Amino acid sequence: MALLTCRGLSLGYDGKSVVDGLDFSVNSGDYLCIVGENGSGKSTLMKTILHLRQPISGTIEFGDGLKSSEIGYLPQQTVVQKDFPASVREIVLSGCLNRCGLRPFYTKREKLMAAENMSRLGISELAGACYRELSGGQQQRVLLARALCATGKLLLLDEPTAGLDPVVTTELYELIARLNRESGITIIMITHDIAAAEKYASHVLHICHEPLFFGTAADYFRSEIGCLYVAMNGGERG
Repeated sequence: MALLTCRGLSLGYDGKSVVDGLDFSVNSGDYLCIVGENGSGKSTLMKTILHLRQPISGTIEFGDGLKSSEIGYLPQQTVVQKDFPASVREIVLSGCLNRCGLRPFYTKREKLMAAENMSRLGISELAGACYRELSGGQQQRVLLARALCATGKLLLLDEPTAGLDPVVTTELYELIARLNRESGITIIMITHDIAAAEKYASHVLHICHEPLFFGTAADYFRSEIGCLYVAMNGGERG
C-alpha cells in the first residue's frame, strides 16, 4: 500500500526551482535511499514531505491514515543542538509532543512509549544522562528514539551517520535496518554512503535538477546513472 505519493513535484526557495518533475511513491515497509550531489534538493524534499516547506507545484499524498505530524524525523544536527542541556529521557519524550496537543503533560502511555524506544535502541541506562555529554553515536540513538515516539509507520533520516566513526556507523545502520525489517517501519533516508544504499535500500531515488532515477535498488545499481554515481564516489560499494 502506498504510504506516500509525490506527483509532479517541484521544489525550491523563493519561487526558484531546485528540482522539478518528481514522481515517486513509497509503499509500507520500503527502505528508500535518496542520493544525489549537494544542493540537489534532497533535504528540501524531506522538509516538504513534513510540510515544513511548501512545494512550488505538484502534490504530496499520504496513505494508510498517515498524517505529516505522525512522521518521525531525524535531521542533520547543528553544533548548537549537539550541546543541548537536557536529559536523554526529556529529549526522547519530546517526540510525543505532537500527540499532546494543548495538554501540558505526558501521559503514562507516552512515558512508557519513551522507555520502550530507549530500550529498543539500547540507551535505557542513559535516561538520566545529559544529552550534551554523550558521544555522537549515543546522541544519534537518542534522536532516533525521539523520532520513534512520533511514529509507528514512517521515519525520515537526513544523513544519520554523518560524522560518526565506521564502527558506530555500522551499528546505527543495523539498528535502522532492524526497525525496517522487524517492526515494519518504512524508511526514507538521505545518504552519500553508496555502499550503505546498496546494502540496505529496497529502492533508490536519485535526484539532481530533475529526477534521474526511481526504482528498485537492484535496478539502480545496474543502471548507467547508478554505475556512474558509484564511480564518481570512488567506487566504494559493499
